[in-house]
Amino acid sequence: MPPMQPPKTNGKAVGALVLGILSLIIPYVGFILGIIAIILASLAFKEIKRRNEGGRGLAIGGLVCGICGTALYGIIIFIVVIALIFYGAAVSDTSYGFLSLISDWKTA
Repeated sequence: MPPMQPPKTNGKAVGALVLGILSLIIPYVGFILGIIAIILASLAFKEIKRRNEGGRGLAIGGLVCGICGTALYGIIIFIVVIALIFYGAAVSDTSYGFLSLISDWKTA
């Protein structure tokens, strides 16, 4: 009897893991890479179950890393947007006050 071959590893699971790790490492682009990793991992789970392939652990790792990367950079982007909104409001208030002082100075 010939030796049994190990099951083939799913390529989408490997891709999900790679993109999930990159989503944690690469700043700001990691948000998009994390979303892609989550999608690939979910597709890999379906294919692994249907085709009896290996790579379930890789898909789980890709899913976890993708979720962490997406959440991390989502929070960072949210904080940056809020900071820019507050900074823009503060600058517009001070510049308006400064411009009104100039117009008052010209009329005097």
